[in-house]
Amino acid sequence: MLSGYHLILTTIGLLLSIMSFLLMSKPQKRFLYTRLSSWTSITSQDRSTPSSKTPPRSLSPEKKPPSNVPPPVDYKDIFPPWRREALSIARKDTCLDPVYEIPDFLVREQLIPFTADYRTCKSPATTYTPMAFSLSEITSLGDFTDYAELSGVPLPEPYHEFNLETALPRPYRPLRWGYHQTMALNKLQTNWWLELEKTYLERIKERKDLFANNGDMVLDYLPGSELGCKEVMEMALQFYCARYPQYFSLSKSEDDGYVFHNGILHNTTIIKDMHPLHVLLENVPEDFAVMIRNPEDGYYYFRAGILCSSLGWSVKSKLGMQLKEIHNPIPDYKEKMEFSMDRYFAKLPTYRPIQRGSWGLEIDTPLFMPPGDPHEKYRELQLPEEELPLSRIHLRVDWQTLRRLPLSGAIIFNFKALFTPVEEFRHEPHIPHLLTTLLQHGKPSIMAYKNTWHVEHVVLPALESWVQEQENNGLVERGWEVGTLKEAPFFPGWEGVWRGRQGF
Repeated sequence: MLSGYHLILTTIGLLLSIMSFLLMSKPQKRFLYTRLSSWTSITSQDRSTPSSKTPPRSLSPEKKPPSNVPPPVDYKDIFPPWRREALSIARKDTCLDPVYEIPDFLVREQLIPFTADYRTCKSPATTYTPMAFSLSEITSLGDFTDYAELSGVPLPEPYHEFNLETALPRPYRPLRWGYHQTMALNKLQTNWWLELEKTYLERIKERKDLFANNGDMVLDYLPGSELGCKEVMEMALQFYCARYPQYFSLSKSEDDGYVFHNGILHNTTIIKDMHPLHVLLENVPEDFAVMIRNPEDGYYYFRAGILCSSLGWSVKSKLGMQLKEIHNPIPDYKEKMEFSMDRYFAKLPTYRPIQRGSWGLEIDTPLFMPPGDPHEKYRELQLPEEELPLSRIHLRVDWQTLRRLPLSGAIIFNFKALFTPVEEFRHEPHIPHLLTTLLQHGKPSIMAYKNTWHVEHVVLPALESWVQEQENNGLVERGWEVGTLKEAPFFPGWEGVWRGRQGF
């Protein structure tokens, strides 16, 4: 039995504990609860009594969960790796407050709301992005901060020998066999994130005309995307200035703030006078989709974009959708890719951008084809061969990159459409054989999605004749077992051919 003295001490201790708990803030209470819950779950593992987390010793066969169904995941509590340690280097000001580690429970409890504009949020010092940066810290960095340090991805090397007048895109051939539907991701070659070519002037004009004629079908943004749009615009312009210093530069004045100088277009853009996506429209002929994390469920949603190269869809038709809703038409996506993609988006680090390519065959070079576009009629029939010369048929490659932005945590899906006349494959080792195999033996649902049927009656005879020709000429070995090339997404000897054609 407790003595009267010990009883008084115990009572006082209990009262103090209750008062301390009542004085705690909501995040502190949540943190305490989380710690107690984790301790309870650990100690309960030693007990033999079955619980909801302890399955019985055996399950009857009909009650076993399917082995191909992934376990449910709560993405609300999954965040990408943080890089707060880069903050002090990026802001280059030792007079500012030191950088402290932020408890993860505090970030979870005080995340910026999904539709909030970071510039007008209340309590910016205690409101955080999914990257654990407070809005005050982000404001302290200013414009055109050191994104290379913040992300861990270096700026590109200067490309001094580059000549826009003859520049060609690298010859991407993202053909794979044996083919099965996967993400097919590769590490991004950071020097080639945004690739200029001799069609720059033509593409800029074409994209501006598309926006003038189609408006929010090609460019639009929703609330909450402000920081992500700003980041990707500033990173793109920094890339241009570092990679192509002979054509692009940034300056800053007291009146205008930052000004982008475009030596190809011979004009300037005052950054503060224009929405970030319009800055990109005016200067960067590539597409950008901004995917934002929703703190309510941890999934990523398409919240802003400039997309002038989409086939069968548009910004307007997809804006606001979750990742899985965007990819719903893709064969096997739900069964084979949905879980992997959601998990990949949740955990993608800023320092690990990736690249991939998709392909199809097109008549002529359609850049933007929304639902109902007249060009879609070409896909509904096979034109007579006399109306469809081989010279009109092109391989279309959508060369894509995926990267996380370091401040907002948004994920940027970026791509550009590249067209190659099929006739060029005649002299590219193994490409005719590889493409023939895909067209003839590819999975029916995948090939139907790629919609190559409308040109196969013209393309296949040419490809088959080139397979034989390459073997007869010794360009490839006889009896080659068809498979993905080790040089993928290119072909053997591609670099010499590419450099020779453009002259540098």
